[in-house]
Amino acid sequence: MHSIIRPNAWVALKLPSGNTKVLQVTPNTTISLGKYGSFPTNLILGRPYHVTFELQDKRPDESFSRLHIVPADELYAEVFAEEEAADCVAPAASGSGNGHDTVISAAGGDEYSLVDDKGNVVARSDRAVLDESARQRLTQDEIEELKREGNNAGKDVIAKLLLSHTALDQKTSFSLAKYKLLKTKKYIRRFQVLPLDVATFAQWQLDERDASKILDMRAEMIGLVGCWANVHFGGHDVFLPDPNASPGQGAQACPPVDEKLLRGRWLVVDDTCGLLVAAMAERMGVLHEQGSEEGEGEESKAPSQQLPVVTKAETQAPTPAAAAAAAAAATTTTTTSTAQKDGDTEMTDAAGEPAPQPSDAQPKAKKPRPSDFMIPYSQTNTITVLHSSSQPNLSFLNYWGFDIASPNHPPHPLLNHLLTLSWLQLLQPELDSSYATPPPTASPETLASWKPSRRGNFHRKRRRFARTRYVVDSTRAGGFSGLVCASTMDPISILRHTLPLLAGGAPVAIYSPTIEPLAALADCFSVPRRTAWVGGGAPEIEGLSNEELERWPGNERFPLNPTLLQGVSIQTSRARRWQVLPGRTHPLMTERGGAEGFVFTAWRAKPAEGKVAAKGKFKRRKVEPAAGKPQDATPGVETPASG
Repeated sequence: MHSIIRPNAWVALKLPSGNTKVLQVTPNTTISLGKYGSFPTNLILGRPYHVTFELQDKRPDESFSRLHIVPADELYAEVFAEEEAADCVAPAASGSGNGHDTVISAAGGDEYSLVDDKGNVVARSDRAVLDESARQRLTQDEIEELKREGNNAGKDVIAKLLLSHTALDQKTSFSLAKYKLLKTKKYIRRFQVLPLDVATFAQWQLDERDASKILDMRAEMIGLVGCWANVHFGGHDVFLPDPNASPGQGAQACPPVDEKLLRGRWLVVDDTCGLLVAAMAERMGVLHEQGSEEGEGEESKAPSQQLPVVTKAETQAPTPAAAAAAAAAATTTTTTSTAQKDGDTEMTDAAGEPAPQPSDAQPKAKKPRPSDFMIPYSQTNTITVLHSSSQPNLSFLNYWGFDIASPNHPPHPLLNHLLTLSWLQLLQPELDSSYATPPPTASPETLASWKPSRRGNFHRKRRRFARTRYVVDSTRAGGFSGLVCASTMDPISILRHTLPLLAGGAPVAIYSPTIEPLAALADCFSVPRRTAWVGGGAPEIEGLSNEELERWPGNERFPLNPTLLQGVSIQTSRARRWQVLPGRTHPLMTERGGAEGFVFTAWRAKPAEGKVAAKGKFKRRKVEPAAGKPQDATPGVETPASG
């Protein structure tokens, strides 16, 4: 994941109210924060993440708001003040402060001060006596007028609200802190730019968007599914060699599936629009594009020199046009450095013209184009998605720069690690036209005589056939490292066709918003069903091999083979927010509703082949009888002989 904000990247803005705003940082546009204001996008381009910005007031000669980076000592001023007050034996009675700006100070010529019941200063000025009118409660019209004036990034509004509260002296220290925090969240004009990870996106989708699209899956459930499914980095990329098939060769030239190379693969059924796939890809290290360290270092120097994020001491500011030019220059520099590292791209300078090559430099030969039957997918660290439509619904992957529907996609880690196929292709591939229709063939002479558009369609059909054939054959070969599901389909029907594809000991994790489908599934692998199965409860399985038993379609009494899974359990988890105060510890009364969410977990078991028998030497051991009881010999227990 990049450490600085790049153009066209999706980010999450954390607002003072606690809400999150997810947007794309498009250069030369304006970002609106609603009641907090707006600012040009170019002001945050090239800046690091996790920095708190403050919207400043518009200057008389400018039509946009500048940004001020809030230092850490100002963000945590109250924490520092509490620590120093605890270390101070005799705190000053005047409440004049201790070196830190720990209170809200008003601007615009207003002077006043206010302390709470413990002597902590809440609002301060140079004048000790307050006007009587300053203690009156502000009306809504006066508050709106203060907001329109926009002085001191909302701090002036907060200070006057505290001073106008007629019953402020009756509040306890806890109540006063809550009141101050509430007004600060409502009126302070600050925000924080965070990288868009899966947990942040899921919380935003739950709170701000449609929770049903992700099946009410919370961040705790995403982590629970990933842990129980043991999703992790599955190994470095391994690719099949190019078969160098000529245009006249057909399906026989496709490279066969090598089961020895297939490892670190997970099978997924995702009905959350791609959120589950994104969570797994993040754990496997193939979701975020990795930027080069050299490029990061070059761009990290650009913001302080080119972008107009200002401090309070600055007096002259560039215009929005100058800001846009600076951001464009930074983007051009980044593009140039990236182009110079690519062997297939011509080196260009900042003006877009070809860069002068050294006299002794030899032009690099272009890489030969791979043949149509070249398989671009890695044999390790992959995600195979099963879907029921002509195209999988993975629209949420667009927030991380991956478009599943793009035919000519730019480089992205998911391109070589995400495989998709339909249920029809898995169960009856001969009925799928893209799998069963043989690829077109043509001689080199005939191919050269065609128009470019016809040749392009010819190569496209052959590449699609080779990729579809490989995805289907490798999936049906099985050996997957785990199964992860978050779907509205019946989990029994899902496991009926996916369990045979798992390797021995592979974990299974199935998420459902409700517990009823998972309870019915867990009952299929209960101990009574397994006992009845072993005792001959299903006469139709007599004479079947282990491979046939794994793919047995089931009946009314045994929907699934109860011996295929071990350690079946259903669990849930929810991180609740609590108020922790002396004598007042309790969960917050207002929490988000919706589905609770449950996870079914188990491990794939391979039936033992042949007869199982215990081996070893066993002796009959004598046991001394108790008083009044006859002597009994217990097999396997030996006692010393009586004298």
